[in-house]
Amino acid sequence: MRRFISLIHRYVGLIMAIFLLIAGLTGAILAWYHELDAVLNPRLMQIQAPSSDVQPLNPFVLQERVKVHYPDAWVNYISLNHHPGKSALFFLEGAIDPVTGESIDLPNDEVFLNPYTGEILGERKWAAITQGWHNLLPFIYTLHHSLALGDLGMLFMGIIAVLWTVDCFIGACLTFPASQRNQSLLNNVLSFGKRWWKAWKIRWSASPYKLNFDLHRAGGLWLWVMLFVFAWSSVAFNLNEVYHPVMQRMFSMQPDQEEIIPQLPVMQVDPGLSWPAALEIARSQMASLAEKKGFSIRYENSLGYNPYTGVFRYQVLSDRDVGETFAGTNIFFDANTGRLVGFFLPTGEANGDTITTWLMVLHTAAIWGISFKIFITFVGLFVTVLSATGIYIWWKKRHARLINEQRRAAAITNATST
Repeated sequence: MRRFISLIHRYVGLIMAIFLLIAGLTGAILAWYHELDAVLNPRLMQIQAPSSDVQPLNPFVLQERVKVHYPDAWVNYISLNHHPGKSALFFLEGAIDPVTGESIDLPNDEVFLNPYTGEILGERKWAAITQGWHNLLPFIYTLHHSLALGDLGMLFMGIIAVLWTVDCFIGACLTFPASQRNQSLLNNVLSFGKRWWKAWKIRWSASPYKLNFDLHRAGGLWLWVMLFVFAWSSVAFNLNEVYHPVMQRMFSMQPDQEEIIPQLPVMQVDPGLSWPAALEIARSQMASLAEKKGFSIRYENSLGYNPYTGVFRYQVLSDRDVGETFAGTNIFFDANTGRLVGFFLPTGEANGDTITTWLMVLHTAAIWGISFKIFITFVGLFVTVLSATGIYIWWKKRHARLINEQRRAAAITNATST
C-alpha cells in the first residue's frame, strides 16, 4: 500500500510540478499586487490632493463624467471607499450592440480619474500585456489564476488544485514512519512521535540528494497547513463546482445570492432607481440588517448594478469581515423598487462561509499587514522549491534505476556468453 501511495504522489507531483512552479512564483509576487502596480503606474494610480481640506468629488459625478467620455460603455460599479493619495478607478463593460446582440469589445476596460478634478489620468485593458508594462501585474494575476488562457486555463488550474489538495494528504501520510514488525502495536504507537520527528529535520550538510529530499519532506511538513490553505482555496477560486458541494456536505452554507437571483427575461440596461437614491436605500437596509444581525459597519466599499438581473449589490466592510481590506458584507436589492432580495455575511452566519472567507483572506494575504505578506511571499517561493526538489528526487531515482537495469542486463549478457 505504501508503495502504491508513493507512486501516486510521485506521478501526481510530476503532473503538477510545472504549474505549481508558475503558481508559486506568481503568487509570491501577487502578495504585493497593489503596491507593485502602484509603483509601475504612478501616473495612473497616485494623485496629490490640491490641499489638505479639499474633498474628492462625489463618486456619482465621476461616474457621469466617465459615461460621457465612453458612450459605448456601461459603468455599473462605483467604489465608495476613497483612499487619500490614490486615483479613482472605474470599470467599463461593453454595451450591447443592437445589431449583433453581443457586448461591444472595448479597447480599454479600466479608467483612472483624478478624484478631485474628474480629469481622466489614463486607461488600460486589464491584463493585456501587449499594451505595455503598465499591465504587468494584471497579466501576472491571469498567469497565476488561469495560465492567461481564459476559462480553459481556469478549469485546468482548478483540476491541478484538486490534485494538489489530495496530494497534501498523500504527502503527509508518506512522512509517517513505517511500522516496526518486531514490535507490538502499542510500542509502535508509543514510539511513533519519536520516529516521525526525523521527518521534520533537514540535514543541511548531507549530500545534494539527501538535502533535496529533506527540503521536500520536512518543508512540506512545516508548511503543511498553508500549503493546504493554498490548495483548497484554489479549488474555491477556480472550480467552485467541486468546492461548494464538498463544503455544503460538511458545513452549513448561505445561499449564493448572485447565483440564485434569476435573470430577467429582457435585460434592463439602466436601473429604475437613480444611483444616489439606490445608495440611500442601501444604507438604510444595511443599517437595519446590522441591527438585526448584531454587527457594525466600518466603511462603505462599493455599489454595483447588474443589468441582467435588475439588482443592485451594496458592499461594506463590517466586523463580520476578516481583516481591514477584504470587504464581503453584501446586500442585494431590486433596482426598481428597492426591495431587499438577499444578503451575505462572510462570517458568523454559516460555518462553511466563515471557513471560506478565512481561506480567501489567507490566500490573498489580506490580513495581518506587511509581516503576513512577507510570510506568504516565502510560502509562494517555497512552493516552487517543493516542485523543483520533487522533480530532482524523481530524476535521481530514475537515473539510479536505469543504471541498475543496465548493470543487470550486462550481468545477464556476461553470464549467457560464458
